[in-house]
Amino acid sequence: MSSASNLLYLPKMRPLPSRRSVIMSVLDVGSTKVCCLIAKLIPQEERSILSSRSHKVEVLGYGYQRSRGIKSGVVVDMDAAEHAIRLAVDSAERMAGVTVESLIANISCGRLQSEIYSASVPLAGDSVSEADIQRVLSAGSSHSVTDGRAVTHALPISYTLDGSRGIRDPRGMMGHKLGVDMQVVTAEVAPVRNLELCINRGHLHVETMVATPFASGLSTIVDDEAELGVACIDMGGGTTTLSVFVDGHMVHLDAIAVGGNHVTTDIARAFATRLQDAERLKTLYGSPLASSSDERDMLTVPALESDGDLPNQIPRSALTRVIRPRVEEILELVRDRLTASGFAGRVGKQIVLTGGASQLTGLGEVARHILGRNVRLGRPLGVAGLPEAAKGPAFAAAVGLLIYPQVAQIEQFEHKNRRSGWGGQSGYLARVGQWIRESF
Repeated sequence: MSSASNLLYLPKMRPLPSRRSVIMSVLDVGSTKVCCLIAKLIPQEERSILSSRSHKVEVLGYGYQRSRGIKSGVVVDMDAAEHAIRLAVDSAERMAGVTVESLIANISCGRLQSEIYSASVPLAGDSVSEADIQRVLSAGSSHSVTDGRAVTHALPISYTLDGSRGIRDPRGMMGHKLGVDMQVVTAEVAPVRNLELCINRGHLHVETMVATPFASGLSTIVDDEAELGVACIDMGGGTTTLSVFVDGHMVHLDAIAVGGNHVTTDIARAFATRLQDAERLKTLYGSPLASSSDERDMLTVPALESDGDLPNQIPRSALTRVIRPRVEEILELVRDRLTASGFAGRVGKQIVLTGGASQLTGLGEVARHILGRNVRLGRPLGVAGLPEAAKGPAFAAAVGLLIYPQVAQIEQFEHKNRRSGWGGQSGYLARVGQWIRESF
């Protein structure tokens, strides 16, 4: 275990200005697609629906490319991945009419892990001050983390004051000892660093990185669900991620390196066809659920080699028999991870299913059966200007990256033991200086 002094923290972004609009750029690097969104964040009055959002989001530009050089969220070909990122960012820049210099990116690689730590500090005075909160948050995030891992998020869940639990905002309260329960999310340094290097090669600065399951939950879950308890399952191409929200806070996340691309590969292998033809079969005709007409409905499967080879004819039932085992495997893995987390009882009866692979016909019904809960399809909520193609579940994580800056203030405390190694101490100081210049 590394000591607290050796902890590595991913850089945190500066707080959003409360009185003026800002232009924000985000990059969703996935195994299936690379998506760049450029949006204007406009301050808005507090409201009852989606109350945690301090700004209205208006998308100005949008770029989308088929992902290359990424497998299960990990960079496997730096040049190919860099090229796809450049094309996506360039498309968004042209549409928005702005040049992107820095952006927020997502992380689904690095074997994301989530743990809850508790810490407490004596109060400096009779009541809780901002300085007391900063001290207890720093103490809560400074637990030892395994070497080779970086702290991605350090999120306070609730506070305690002299043993009284469940306090959301202790500022000004009287007491002697302040405690906090904090969720610390970590990722392996090497794959995350490779992703950042890949983005940097396109002359882009990564302002901060957000765990994909956190971003997906932010964009698809409504306030009541987050308050009562809900799990968000983001089924992507190469990874399936899980986030759990209770009492309005994310309390757990996890990631599994299996997704929709594995279903496509199973189809390609079973019927000796190309991956793009297998993807087309899955999208147009695929389902994990059998129907009465499946034996009669015949599908044409192009041969792997087109030089004179005739396409194969298969009943739709054969396609279903290939898809169902893999879908059940993914959902059973998610169910087991949720049970192991200890939060299965807090989730209640609600599951939000999102991500590109969640759009498979009949997936919701299979998920209800395996997970034993109500399942709804989650789409990005409360964002204006999205093109029709980007309003579906496949873009939940990308939109969540635009929402993250509005809730990031809960992480805006200084880590006393921050190492200068990730973004560099000079990079961090430069960001502070830039924030001061822009705010005053």
